[in-house]
Amino acid sequence: MPNLIDLKHLHEEMREWRRHLHQYPETAFEENATAEFIAGKLTEFGLKIHRGLGGTGVVGTLSAGDSARKIALRADMDALFIQEQNTFAHKSRHDGVMHACGHDGHSAMLLGAAKYLAQTRNINGTVYFIFQPAEEGRAGAKAMIEDGLFELFPADAVFGMHNFPDIPTGHFAIKSGPMMAAFDCFEIILKGQATHAAMPHLGNDVIVAAAQLINNLQTIVSRNVNPADSAVVTITQIHAGNTWNAIPDSVVLRGTFRCFDSAVQTLIADKISHIVNTTCAVFHLENEVRFNPENPGYPVTLNAEAETALAFQAAVAVVGENAVQTQPTPSMGSEDFAFMLQEKPGCYLWIGNGSSANSCLLHNPHYDFNDDILPIGAAYWVKMTELGLISHKCHSRLITI
Repeated sequence: MPNLIDLKHLHEEMREWRRHLHQYPETAFEENATAEFIAGKLTEFGLKIHRGLGGTGVVGTLSAGDSARKIALRADMDALFIQEQNTFAHKSRHDGVMHACGHDGHSAMLLGAAKYLAQTRNINGTVYFIFQPAEEGRAGAKAMIEDGLFELFPADAVFGMHNFPDIPTGHFAIKSGPMMAAFDCFEIILKGQATHAAMPHLGNDVIVAAAQLINNLQTIVSRNVNPADSAVVTITQIHAGNTWNAIPDSVVLRGTFRCFDSAVQTLIADKISHIVNTTCAVFHLENEVRFNPENPGYPVTLNAEAETALAFQAAVAVVGENAVQTQPTPSMGSEDFAFMLQEKPGCYLWIGNGSSANSCLLHNPHYDFNDDILPIGAAYWVKMTELGLISHKCHSRLITI
């Protein structure tokens, strides 16, 4: 099992890898250099490599012992279209793109675990290291699955991890059931008769209708969703008109809705369409409603009970029971790891990134991954693999960090 010297050396390497990836971020389905870097490291470690699933995905395979048991560990690789405002030496060198969600750290931790396990081979079975593209709204997990991920790599279970601000460094948060919300986008186009601003009676005012519609949509959660179920409907964009003295002939509204239950997800979509139709009938407008017009929506990230119990054991082995939160409040954020959990039982947990002070929140231009948690995350992956594959030796020993 890892000892203090092993992890100290691994920590230094992971920090180097992580900061390299931070300097050269790439967005969804463009992670070519990132995939090359990861594949190169996995090759150095002696793993079998498969590339190209979901466009830029990388999967490394490690087998030892005689067990037929197989598990998959997943990290995401993509960055965001955000202009970094940090000034440290490893800041992004790509204008307008940065790792503002910690996927650089996720990849570095999984690489660290892969290196250690390749050296020790203290497993009995097969572990697949999945480096996934396009988590940020582009459903790279779905793309990998559609390209045959689990046919080529038939894991019995799949596990994911994400850093989370304001969970203390050295802590994990985990629960069975919903962990992250379902995510859908919508676009509504209202079409009317344009007219002079001074003669509104001669047209059909899409601006007033849009204002009424926004208020009406807020009744979905307050009056249609069971108060015991969490949900949110939010309008995020309004586009209309280009002059001061004319009522335009159309307005476009865009937004998102989130929830933790597929039935609620369907209810919200149906209610959006119904409210748009009835509101437009009052104002004599035509309309068009489109759901997820550019990218797939995400299902609920739903942790399986048995795999969550296994992940809990691994986390406790690494940091102790007092540092593992078992009743975290599920996040209204979303994760395309949910697609993998629809295919295979598994568990997705959070690793504490420490305080979010100084605006160091996810998707913030001042964000940076906390390098202190790299060995903690890598140690979790090592223990998760050993437990998940029923290690044939040293099964009960704890990891020293």
